[in-house]
Amino acid sequence: MKELTGKVAVVTGAASGIGRAMAERFASEGMKVVLADVEEGALAKAEGDMKAVGSDVVAVATDVGNAGDLEALAKKTIEAFGAVHVLCNNAGVGPVTGATWELTEADWQWVLGVNLLGVINGVRAFVPIMLEQDGDCHIVNTASVAGLISAPYFATYDVAKHGVVTLSESLYLELAAVGSKVRVSVLCPAWVKTDLMDGARNRPEELRNDEETMAPQAAVMDQAVRQLVAGGTDPAGIAEAVINAIQNEKFYILPHAEWKEQVRTRMEDILEGRNPSTEPGL
Repeated sequence: MKELTGKVAVVTGAASGIGRAMAERFASEGMKVVLADVEEGALAKAEGDMKAVGSDVVAVATDVGNAGDLEALAKKTIEAFGAVHVLCNNAGVGPVTGATWELTEADWQWVLGVNLLGVINGVRAFVPIMLEQDGDCHIVNTASVAGLISAPYFATYDVAKHGVVTLSESLYLELAAVGSKVRVSVLCPAWVKTDLMDGARNRPEELRNDEETMAPQAAVMDQAVRQLVAGGTDPAGIAEAVINAIQNEKFYILPHAEWKEQVRTRMEDILEGRNPSTEPGL
């Protein structure tokens, strides 16, 4: 999709971080943008800021883990702009850091519900509309380099992001099999300066644990990742990589090339039948 002017983009998790950067970048191309986020205060601010500079945007409060919310988002998008051409299933939360056997059912439900089911819900709500339009469209699913390698104490996040990668690959192959004009990309960044590790502020009460504790080793990992995220890439750079992928029909978006060797090692471990050797990269 070379020409973006006048097209319609929907971005989940659009109130901050990578989502907001993508929304602003789409608007700079002359696109109409639907901003979706569960954090209503930040969403209203993003909408106000973008309208103040002349962007044509609509904000819709959305919990991506709720299929009904995604269906409502799709309906409001069509009501507002009459079509949808780009969908960025970007909303996500950070990991509940801990040993796999110590994580609670609520931990898994929360992280998988947002990071994986949220993408599934977006695909189910919007792909039928895109297919019916029978025009050039593009879906960008935000995964992570954590969807290509694995790290200790991050199982909730790794499982969800691996799921997003393979979901995206399956979707790409399915759309190709039916001759669709809908294209797909999967975004796999590493450290980006966002509020990812503070996602618990939006964790539903019914999915909170009675006591939030963290084992010493997990706590060390958590703090190390927080420091790396704080010093990470500006989200604007990630948004630029997304624009490039859409315009050039590029499936895998790996904006942090320095992680490719770890991905290669992991793949070679599998092919050679070796035990996992990839370090967490901290």
